[in-house]
Amino acid sequence: MKKRSIIFILIIFVLLLTSCKPGQSKETTQACEDDAFGCAEFAAGDNIKLGYGAPMTGDYAAFGIDISQGAQIALDDFGDLEGWAFELVVEDDQGAPEGGAAVANKLAADAGVVAIVGHVFSGATAAAIPIYDEIGIPMMSPSATNPDLTAMGTAVFNRNAFTDIAQASAAADYMYNNLSVMTLAVMHDGGDYGQGLAQMVSDNFESLGGEIVAFEAITPGEADYSAPLSAVAANSPDALYFGGYNADAAVMVNQMTQAGLDGVTFFGCDGTFGQDFLEKTGENGEGAYSTTLVPASSAEKDAFDAAYEAAYGDMPGVLSAYTWNGYDSAAVLLNVIKSVAIVDGDTLYIPRGALVNAVRTVKDYQGLAGTITCAADGECNATGPVLYIIQDGAWTSVQ
Repeated sequence: MKKRSIIFILIIFVLLLTSCKPGQSKETTQACEDDAFGCAEFAAGDNIKLGYGAPMTGDYAAFGIDISQGAQIALDDFGDLEGWAFELVVEDDQGAPEGGAAVANKLAADAGVVAIVGHVFSGATAAAIPIYDEIGIPMMSPSATNPDLTAMGTAVFNRNAFTDIAQASAAADYMYNNLSVMTLAVMHDGGDYGQGLAQMVSDNFESLGGEIVAFEAITPGEADYSAPLSAVAANSPDALYFGGYNADAAVMVNQMTQAGLDGVTFFGCDGTFGQDFLEKTGENGEGAYSTTLVPASSAEKDAFDAAYEAAYGDMPGVLSAYTWNGYDSAAVLLNVIKSVAIVDGDTLYIPRGALVNAVRTVKDYQGLAGTITCAADGECNATGPVLYIIQDGAWTSVQ
C-alpha cells in the first residue's frame, strides 16, 4: 500500500513538472493551450516581427518603399514591449499574386512573425490571405482596396484603406456632375485591382446616365499603348478613365495626343497618384485627375511628416498616397499586440488566435489618416478618397 502511494505521488509530481514549461505559469500554459493557434514565444533578446509584403523592386517599387518607410517610423515611435524590440521584415512580392503567395509562405514559416502590414497590392494580397488565415497571422493592409478581399470572409484580413467601391463612386460622380463628361472610355491593366475598379467606375457612370463608349484592357509593362489608345479615340470620348498603376498610366498619358485623344481628360485612381507620375508625364500630365488619400493636417501628421522627411529626404506622399496609412497599419497592430501579450518570467507569449480576434475589436483609434474602427468583416476605413488634379506640375486638391 505504501509503495502504491509513493508511486502515485511520483506520478502527480511528474505531471506537475511537465504540465508547464520551465518558468511558465499555469495561467500562461492554459492561455496558450486554449488559443486556437497557440502562442508565439519570445525569449529574452528575440525580436517580435511584423511581416511586410509589397513591390520593392521594379516599376511599382515606389509604393512598397514608401509604405514600408511609414511603417518603420511607427515601429520607431512605439519602441519596445516590456524589453522586447519590434522588427519590420520587408519582403518583395513584386505586387503580383505569385509573389504574394511566395512571400506569405516565407513569412508564415518564420515563428517570430505575428502580424502582417500589408500586403500592398490587391492581387498579391488575395493570394496571401489564405496562407495567413490557415495559421492565424492577422493582416492590416494600408492600400489593398479591392472590395472582394473582405468578401472572402477570412478572420485575418483587415484594411484601413478605403475600398474601390468608394473611389469608383467618387470618380464617376465627379466626372459626370462636375466635369460634365457624358461619354467615357475606360481602360485597365487586367489585374484584380485595375480591372475591378474600372468595372465599378463603368457601372457607376452608367447608373448616373453617362455612356461607356469603350472598355479596353492593356498588357501592363509595355512601352507603347498607341494601338489601344487609337482604338479608344475612334469612339470620341469626353474623358478616359484608367484603372491601374502609375508606370502604365504615364505611358498612356504621354501617347494620348498622338493617338487622337488631344483635349480628352485623363482620370486616374489611387494607383496613378504620386511623384513618379508627375516626373514621367511632365507637361502631358497637366489637367489629369486622381482619386487618392491624403489626410488633413494635424499636429500628429505634421510631426510624422517632419520625421519622415528627416529620415528619408522626401516629404510623405511623394512616392505614394499611402505613407500615412502605412504608419497607421503598423501602429494599430503594435497596440493590439501589446493588448494580448503575456510576459511570464523571461519569456513573452503572444496568443495568436487572441491577436487575430483583437484586431477586429479596435475602436476609435486616432490614426494619422483619421479615426480607425474595425468592423466584423475587417473593414477599418478611416476616411474616403480625395480628388486631386495636376496643376502647374503639382498635385492639387479639388475639394
